[in-house]
Amino acid sequence: MDYRARCGYRSRSLDRRESSMSKTKFDPYGEDNPANPKKPASSSGSTSSGAAQTHGGSYEEEIIAVEAPQEIDAKAAKRAERQVATMFMVSVVCTLGFVVAYFALPATATIELPLIGITNASNLSLGLALGLSTLLIGLGAIQWARKLMPHVEVIQQRHLLKPPDSLRKAALAQFSQGAADSGLGQRRLLRRTLLASLLVFPLPLIVLARGCGPAPKGELNETMWTGGLRFLADITYQPLKPSDVPIGGVVSAVPEGLLEVQKAQHNLNERAKSAVILIRMRPDQIRSQQGEGWDYQGILAFSKICTHVGCPIALYEQRTHHLLCPCHQSTFDLADDGKVIYGPAARRLPQLPITVDAEGYLVAREGFQEPVGPSFWERS
Repeated sequence: MDYRARCGYRSRSLDRRESSMSKTKFDPYGEDNPANPKKPASSSGSTSSGAAQTHGGSYEEEIIAVEAPQEIDAKAAKRAERQVATMFMVSVVCTLGFVVAYFALPATATIELPLIGITNASNLSLGLALGLSTLLIGLGAIQWARKLMPHVEVIQQRHLLKPPDSLRKAALAQFSQGAADSGLGQRRLLRRTLLASLLVFPLPLIVLARGCGPAPKGELNETMWTGGLRFLADITYQPLKPSDVPIGGVVSAVPEGLLEVQKAQHNLNERAKSAVILIRMRPDQIRSQQGEGWDYQGILAFSKICTHVGCPIALYEQRTHHLLCPCHQSTFDLADDGKVIYGPAARRLPQLPITVDAEGYLVAREGFQEPVGPSFWERS
């Protein structure tokens, strides 16, 4: 008797295959497989682990299938089928809800939740929709396997890396039998709802890849430095004079008005682009600059952002006039137009031309003449 009959399986789709399976019962070993427990052991002997030894010295493992009892009638199978189909369809709704929430909810919208507080409504909606969509596909697959597929426990001994041809054929036959047991070919409702949920599942990835934010407007290539802006000492935000930068000294500075820009933008993006470092050396020690006369009495201004991956740098060697990045050891020669002399950085440090205003404070003559910050595929 077939194991489905012993387990009490009563699915109509399987009943139609009863007669054919009873005539040609599936044998996972094959007639010529020496590991077949129904085949007498060869005269050369047998192994103690239930595996037959071939004349080549390799072993073919015995696979033992132990049927676990299950009681599923046609009514229970239909109920489980409806449950799985419902999960797949709700997954489709959640995926479409992700797309709708992405375009409909403003990025700044907030919502107050108990025990959590105020959180971003867009992020919450997107996370719940995508999470539930993924979860329901997984739960549907688990419910399908638990309620609608035969329960068979398989025990297999450890085998060699490359199994014999007979075992590979047996594995392919088992796979084919498992595909037939899943009922994917007969259960059209499950097949269609599963395909629907999987087809719409990539939509969030496509939407996120395309995005609906504003197109770039050159923010990476511009800073707030313009002609006439004063240099302010970082932290204290006091304007700097040439006397504040001694020979061999180094001062971190930011542009005038940075605090107001930060408050208006609610971020530190402009600080990350506009931070500079002021160093001073004797004019005769300056070998080259990125522009003629860009210093003021030996005071040079360079971007503080490493051109490798954007780390802030301020490790200055007075005797060599080298500036070292602490992240990946890129080294720049500030006495020779800020060029790279060591490390992975691909570009020199951008230099900012400076002078003094009528009150004697250090100011920028103009903005940076090249983009600041790390290199990428559009900025070599």
